[in-house]
Amino acid sequence: MVSNLGDEATSCGQAASCPLMRRQRELASLYTTAKSLTALGELDEVLRSIVHHAHELINTDFTYLSLVGADGRLSARASEGTISASFLAACIPAGVGLGGKVLASRSPHWVRNYAATTEIDHDPGFDRLVSTEELVALLGVPLVIRGQVVGALFAGDRAERSFHADEIALLSAFADHAAVALDNARLYEASRAALHELRVAYGKIEEHMTVVQRAQAIHEALSEVVLAGGTPGDVAQLLADRLDGCVSLLDRTGALLLHRDAASRPCDLPSGVDFADALESARRAGRCSTSVDPAGIALSVASIQAGDNCLGALAWSRQASPGQGALDETDLRTLERATHILGMLILKERAVADAGERLSGELLTELMVGSPGISPAQRARTQARNIDADRLNLVLVADSSKQAPSDLSRHLHDIAHEHGGLAGEHLGRATMILHSSDDDRTVEEVHRRLRRTVGGPVVVTGQRVARHDWSRAFSLASRCGAVMRAIGHTDVGATTSRYALYALIFDTERVHELDRFISDAIGPLLDHDRRRGTELVDTLSAYYDHHANVAATARALYVHVNTLLKRLDRASSVLGLDWRRENNLELQLGLRLHQLRANASASA
Repeated sequence: MVSNLGDEATSCGQAASCPLMRRQRELASLYTTAKSLTALGELDEVLRSIVHHAHELINTDFTYLSLVGADGRLSARASEGTISASFLAACIPAGVGLGGKVLASRSPHWVRNYAATTEIDHDPGFDRLVSTEELVALLGVPLVIRGQVVGALFAGDRAERSFHADEIALLSAFADHAAVALDNARLYEASRAALHELRVAYGKIEEHMTVVQRAQAIHEALSEVVLAGGTPGDVAQLLADRLDGCVSLLDRTGALLLHRDAASRPCDLPSGVDFADALESARRAGRCSTSVDPAGIALSVASIQAGDNCLGALAWSRQASPGQGALDETDLRTLERATHILGMLILKERAVADAGERLSGELLTELMVGSPGISPAQRARTQARNIDADRLNLVLVADSSKQAPSDLSRHLHDIAHEHGGLAGEHLGRATMILHSSDDDRTVEEVHRRLRRTVGGPVVVTGQRVARHDWSRAFSLASRCGAVMRAIGHTDVGATTSRYALYALIFDTERVHELDRFISDAIGPLLDHDRRRGTELVDTLSAYYDHHANVAATARALYVHVNTLLKRLDRASSVLGLDWRRENNLELQLGLRLHQLRANASASA
């Protein structure tokens, strides 16, 4: 009896201990699972681990987890034990299904038969997945993070059943731990994202600092070049080497003055570029003007300004680099700063050149006014400029319809500097005196250079200097130039000897010979015109100009043919001879020389 009672007591004790032991195992498993979840970092890894451990802990046919997205819909993110691969694509409004009820009540809910229940609002899309998965019984518990429901954890079976309180409590407890792990994972991802953004920002700061330091180094190098007495060419070369590509200096018209290539990465100029248009665009914008040609060569032009005055421009060409936007932008600012340095350098050079031109012009005027001969003071002043006044044996006078004498004088100054001569503006004419061993060749060379610089017709006249009489040489060259223009020679470089036929007109020492010849040839006609106010000289000149064609001459003078014939008869009467048959050549020369002298005097 005792035995029986003892056996019965033992049996009852074992029956009571089974639920307790199962409960202990579940708690131990829950603790171990929660501990392992806290060690995870990646969000997707945490979600998969939550579902996996829940599946093992609850021991249902399948388990899945859904989160509320930014659009407010409930989306499946991880599952275990499901059949359909499209289950993870399930997405339903947060207000329908069992999940909607769990979210709304923030408490666990379950159904014995999902498809048959009428206690929830069904979603057609999810119902189709329920049929595919053969889902019947379903339990859902909320995932709550900091008082906010972020999703739900589900456990389901493919047969009708009820979920006991201990199962619900176990899954709810697991969901609480899972929510902590999920929160940690989200914080971890946010931290990683913030760290990535911080690294990106730090990288940009480093890149910016590198660019700034590079720009500062270039600016310091440019300053050193200028302080060391460097030229615009030195500045262009430094920019080309530091920026890569090539750098060109343009004058204020857009003409190319100099071009410098980088030693490491030279670059051709863009094809078909109009520098004048690019300079004007940059000047109007006040910033760099950039264009890219079909070959991918970028050209940036920055104008060199001194107040409202454009001194020229810097042009930087290089292979376009789309991936270096920030670097390229800073380099453009560097190019603009370089124009300020070049502007000061150009103004300095101009000031020096202007001072040199003034001194050169003053010395030239002294020699002209004081000639013939050289005073000791003049010889000392010219020697101080490394000029041997005794060797200055050629005077040149230049004239152009395109440029003022002051501008021509500036161009002559550059030539004079190369030849050890003097240049300036004398009596309103661009003048130069220099040494020459071949006068014709020297005059032609000066004409060629001036014409290329001016870009239009130029008259350059040269006269050999005798006995240091620069004033006489200047007078002959000036008057000869006027004769050259009067006979239609408007683009030529020649010495006065080439126009010896007209020497009577431009040689002031032979003016009496010219007067006597004109008086002998057409003196009576000139006297008659002065006394009577007639136009016999002009009539005869027009008659010869039109090759003795009466009709053409009458049209040119706007008179009737009979009027013209009367004038011609009057000229014969005044001259006292039949000029159409006698002494015709002397009369034509007299008329032509008179006309040329009048034109030359008006031009001189």
